[in-house]
Amino acid sequence: MRIRLGVNIDHVATLRQARGTSYPDPVFAAYLAELAGADQITCHLREDRRHIQERDLEILRKTVSTCLNLEMAASHEIIEIACRVKPDMATLVPERREERTTERGLDVRSQADVLMKASEVLRQAGIKVSFFVDPVEEVIEASKSMGAQQVELHTGAYAEAKGERRAKELEKIRVAAKFAKKLGLEVAAGHGLDYQNVRAICQIEEIEELNIGHSIVCRAVFVGFERAVREMVELIASIRS
Repeated sequence: MRIRLGVNIDHVATLRQARGTSYPDPVFAAYLAELAGADQITCHLREDRRHIQERDLEILRKTVSTCLNLEMAASHEIIEIACRVKPDMATLVPERREERTTERGLDVRSQADVLMKASEVLRQAGIKVSFFVDPVEEVIEASKSMGAQQVELHTGAYAEAKGERRAKELEKIRVAAKFAKKLGLEVAAGHGLDYQNVRAICQIEEIEELNIGHSIVCRAVFVGFERAVREMVELIASIRS
């Protein structure tokens, strides 16, 4: 089965916000990503608005022709925005203001009531719900019970590991993906994936979607955004042919 590529454009907005200019435009990056073959555009509207802004999201909703995936905390403010803008999918993620990027999967047990309510409201608004979780069976099962239609497996530990530890982390993802699929959930993966370590993840047949941002934006500095996305699209396709 072909694996879908979601391109995260947050770091394009990070460059813009660093100087408070109007460029580079994440909306134009989304256009180039789709032109290069991306199946999905992913962005994270954080509560502190450190990169993507509400205006970006509103324009993306009008211009993205594939699938718009909004990463978001399960906060009242962001849920209201999501229900108004109506992305195709909302991925609920943990969020801490002091973190550089998302560090872990959702703590579904301690936030059960909040997450269940958030997923219910989003689904009633016609938005597909995904939970960003660590590759742990109990967490995946809890996500299903709370209304998740998809889980995105956190690949950060795998991406940062080396040698035998990386092999162990990869096996955790493989087992978790199989378990999620048996529960009837769609399975995605993301965080820390690049042009090298993505190969092994693509070989896990239950994974249907990848969300990749930082490595693509970094590659784009040298070769351009459209080419960087196209290279990732072609790499994934060569593994999943």
